Amino acid sequence: MAGSLSGKTMIISGGSRGIGLAIALRAARDGANIALVAKTAEPHPRLEGTIYTAADEIEAAGGTALPIVGDIRDDGGVAAAVAQTVERFGGLDLVLNNASAINLAGTEALDMKRYDLMQDINTRGTFLLSKLSVPHLKHAENPHVLTLSPPLSMSPKWFASHAAYTIAKYGMSMCTLGMAEEFRGDGVAFNALWPRTMIATAAVQNLLGGDEAMRRARSPEIMADAAYAIFTRPSRECTGNFFIDDEVLAEEGVTDFSAYSQSDADLAPDLFID
Repeated sequence: MAGSLSGKTMIISGGSRGIGLAIALRAARDGANIALVAKTAEPHPRLEGTIYTAADEIEAAGGTALPIVGDIRDDGGVAAAVAQTVERFGGLDLVLNNASAINLAGTEALDMKRYDLMQDINTRGTFLLSKLSVPHLKHAENPHVLTLSPPLSMSPKWFASHAAYTIAKYGMSMCTLGMAEEFRGDGVAFNALWPRTMIATAAVQNLLGGDEAMRRARSPEIMADAAYAIFTRPSRECTGNFFIDDEVLAEEGVTDFSAYSQSDADLAPDLFID
């Protein structure tokens, strides 16, 4: 793949585990600087990893880590995290909107506290981190904002069972759509990335089907390799796209995806994928 992330600075919302951490580790192998803004300072009983264990892994992989304990819902805290990142590393090149909350309850079953949480973390958090990063990205050589959200579709089937979650995830995608056009002239790329299949993460294990779902999932590394490919493309030529992980890698010449499979079981498509 063309390009390198050596010396580039990335800020990630979340990133203490799962896909966000995998993307951070792929960038770290090039020697990137990575700021993690996440709440997980203490170990969680059902989830592996904290912001500090993630930072250790990033450093071990060859990157420089800046763990910042913070909540993507806190305007002042996110502003301070962006400022701290720029002050520490001298600029900002890449943003990964990774933080996300999921609840697949139907309309009657979902309490409004959960509705608000998804809106605040998914859509509002993406808008906030992007907004605060743009002034710094405008000075970068090849600035990219990548949001982990699905292609937009008005098919009722994606709303029927979990309208609230769909609205929150599509809100992230709509930030991508709007900001790609808004900042096109500044050369700041805004793209979305989504997996074709389930990805083997704690969310899938705990919320979306347990061990059987994990067997039918691909590893987070497929998203990491796809994100890396996007981040190393010219920002002025690569914006406003709703990428699917294996399509990105196919464009890079990858023809065999078996290394990302967890087993020989049939792969399960992710939500929002026809």
